[in-house]
Amino acid sequence: MPIDTEYMKEDHHEHLRIHFFTPSDYEKSGPAWPIRLGSNLAKPNYHIGPRTTAYYYLLLVLGGRGTFIQNDRTYSLAAGDMFCLFPQVMHEYWTDPEDPLRKVFLAFDGRMALELLRRIGLTPNRPHQPSIRVEEAAAAMRSFLQQTAAQEMKASDLGRLSAFYRIFAALEHEAASDTREPNEVSWLQRGLDYMEIHYADGITVEEVARHAGVGRTYFSKKFHERYGHTPVSHMQKLKLDEARMLLEQTNYSLSEIAHSVGYPDLFSFSKAFKKHTGLPPRQYRQQYSSS
Repeated sequence: MPIDTEYMKEDHHEHLRIHFFTPSDYEKSGPAWPIRLGSNLAKPNYHIGPRTTAYYYLLLVLGGRGTFIQNDRTYSLAAGDMFCLFPQVMHEYWTDPEDPLRKVFLAFDGRMALELLRRIGLTPNRPHQPSIRVEEAAAAMRSFLQQTAAQEMKASDLGRLSAFYRIFAALEHEAASDTREPNEVSWLQRGLDYMEIHYADGITVEEVARHAGVGRTYFSKKFHERYGHTPVSHMQKLKLDEARMLLEQTNYSLSEIAHSVGYPDLFSFSKAFKKHTGLPPRQYRQQYSSS
């Protein structure tokens, strides 16, 4: 994957092309946003650090060889690798003089920056991933850089964000699944989050377990052990708590409420609601209104 040096500036240790972004208020209110974007071709004397950075830096190695040190751990760099510089963590990296590094890079920040990195298999304890397919993400970075240089995104924060997330989307499905931290809490949380968003959409425990990445029986067992109730009862509670709020705060009919929270008919909704609260929904609304 060659780098075109035509638009690069040359200094004593590299050819560099870089663009600096000024994030809008809308970007800074979101989970993450780009700060710097660029590409470089190292000279034989290329050596960065030891130093720290104020932001997250994602780097994709397009060619060459080198060495990367962070958290007192040393990694060899080669084409197809990606690595991340984490903020306020001392790092150092340099090129093999006989085979200079060629890279594209993206600096970014935001409250969900760590989650973006986790989704592509990078964490503070695992800042380097070797031998993955970075071509699509590298192409997305270069396209982003070209659009930026042509000022196509000068005033479009939505355009910047779209190009920014396209890079991570390309890397997410390439990062090996075994690089994700095998944390039981994390996959249970994925299942819980999925239920709390989609409980009214007729989802099944099988679908929730599939989203979490495990089998239905194993998911149900571990969910019960951790939360003290089954996934089915948790989804039912979510539905009925929503129904209580609608009965208290709206004038929707009982049938409308039943369908809104995911019950197929008024009968099944009324039966479940009475079992959950001790009152039929109509009586619950009357009692709440008179109190």
